[in-house]
Amino acid sequence: MIRISRAMAVATAAAMALAACSTGGTTTAPTSANTATAQATATGSAAKGDGTLTIGSVLPQTGSLAYLGPPEYAGVDLAIKEINDAGGVLGKPVAKIHTDSGDTTTNIASQSVDKLLAQKADAIIGAASSSVSESIIDKITRAGVVEFSPANTSDKFTTIKDDGLYFRTAPPDKLQGRVLGDLVVSDGNDTVGILAMQDSYGTGLADQVTQTAEAGGAKVVERVDYDPKAPEFSADVAKIKAANPKGIVLIGFDETAKVVAELVKQGLTTDKYKWYMVDGNMSNTNFLKMPRGTLKGVKGTIPGAAAPEAFQKRLLGVNPKLTNYTYAAESYDAANLIALAAEAAKDDAGAAIAAKLVDVSKGGEKCKDFKSCDELLKAGKDIDYDGVSGPVDFNDAGDPSVATIGVYQYGADNKYNAAKALEYRKGDISG
Repeated sequence: MIRISRAMAVATAAAMALAACSTGGTTTAPTSANTATAQATATGSAAKGDGTLTIGSVLPQTGSLAYLGPPEYAGVDLAIKEINDAGGVLGKPVAKIHTDSGDTTTNIASQSVDKLLAQKADAIIGAASSSVSESIIDKITRAGVVEFSPANTSDKFTTIKDDGLYFRTAPPDKLQGRVLGDLVVSDGNDTVGILAMQDSYGTGLADQVTQTAEAGGAKVVERVDYDPKAPEFSADVAKIKAANPKGIVLIGFDETAKVVAELVKQGLTTDKYKWYMVDGNMSNTNFLKMPRGTLKGVKGTIPGAAAPEAFQKRLLGVNPKLTNYTYAAESYDAANLIALAAEAAKDDAGAAIAAKLVDVSKGGEKCKDFKSCDELLKAGKDIDYDGVSGPVDFNDAGDPSVATIGVYQYGADNKYNAAKALEYRKGDISG
């Protein structure tokens, strides 16, 4: 399914926004973009916002990615504080509504979206989990609301039907998978085993790692796509043990702690095998109860550059308890871009915001924060917002066109240094 063009998509979203009820209920999509355009024309103009930009969030307070919630919420909160300190959007303070996304074992995300639509959110930041976003994207976009994820990396979103209303600051997994596959091969692993959670995130990333590793001369001797809800993983790990790979790639969320315990139990320890992880399980909290040295030497990849120290200090001003900064920058940039797009459109409606998000991300005069960018917009200039997470520069699919992947390594304390990577690798998403 190929993504429809942005111009046609905005017309579609505008028509659906006109038909949406005040409680945020979803509507039936028009049969074609041309039908949508005709409906919008018949009404005289696209639906306008109410003059107050309302940003909602569907981010993990509970569930398998709950450890990512605090930095993501802090990023949104910091951005909205700075936006409002600079005068707000369209002359009014930006309103925010935080809700929980839970994970795919619950219906929390869908209930949260209902709440946000009922409260007339214009844009929703989230979810963190790609599978959760898949479950709610139709409900959000059919209501004419922007969905903007700071952490979705599944390749599916590049071509998913979204009426031009879905964006993300995290890069698709094709880049992270290439970097991880290259890393595994460059570390001398000519045989590889992969344990991946069975969902769009896990299987998509595993596919890319497999492709890259095998193109580099390695052989994936065993791949197990497991049920993340399973009570234990002994049989899954036994398959990897039987294949005896030099390198073991673990792709999952917090259930990885159970997988790690089973690897150790079956003798596949880090002093004998090289382990690799990804952003979904690179946690500084999930493995702390394990014996010291369990994860020593384990390497992993996380999209985006490390949050700069000055930015971390600003984040601590809104949440002094922060210890992890993963996806904080991407969340901060998402809120700023939404606000700047509303300013550029002179309208807070979702379709109007979506129509300007690509424009404010590239091609104009460079600026790095809401205040300076907004001043340029008010002076009638085009802008190019370069954020904390990187240049962003959306392509027509709503993906960042270039991105950075950091490579991190665990120490004997079962933690990795979130502020310092072994290296960073930059890449073009389309390459």
